[in-house]
Amino acid sequence: MAATPNTDASLGELAKQLSEQTSRLVREELTLAKVELAAKGKQAGTGAGMFGAAGVLGLFALGALTAAVIAALSLAMDVWIAALIVAVVYAAAAGIVALMGKKKVSQALPPVPEDRVESVKEDVQWTKTRAQQGRQ
Repeated sequence: MAATPNTDASLGELAKQLSEQTSRLVREELTLAKVELAAKGKQAGTGAGMFGAAGVLGLFALGALTAAVIAALSLAMDVWIAALIVAVVYAAAAGIVALMGKKKVSQALPPVPEDRVESVKEDVQWTKTRAQQGRQ
C-alpha cells in the first residue's frame, strides 16, 4: 500500500513517516537476508555431504590400492611380510603428516588477531591522549 505524499504534512509527521518506512525497510531487508542465507546454507550442506561421500569413496579406493600393492609384493615374498611393509609405509606417512599438522596448529595459536589487538590498543591510547589534551 503506497502512501500518497501529503504536501501539508508537518516536519514531525514527515520524520515519523521516515522512521516508520526506514524500520519497515530494515525488517524486510533482514527477512530477505534470512531467506538468502537459508538457501545458501542448504546448498552448502548438500556440497558438504558430497564431499563426505567423496571421502568415503576415496577410502574405498585406497583400500583397493592397498590390496593391489600387497598382492604385487606377495609375488616376491610372503603375504604377511608384504602387508607389514605396506602398513609400515602408511604409519610413517601418517606420522610425518601428523608432525606437519602439529607444526601448523602451533603456528596458528593463540587464535587471536594480534595485529588488530595492537591496533585497537593504539586507538584507545590515542583517544585517551586526545581526551586528556581536551580537558587541559
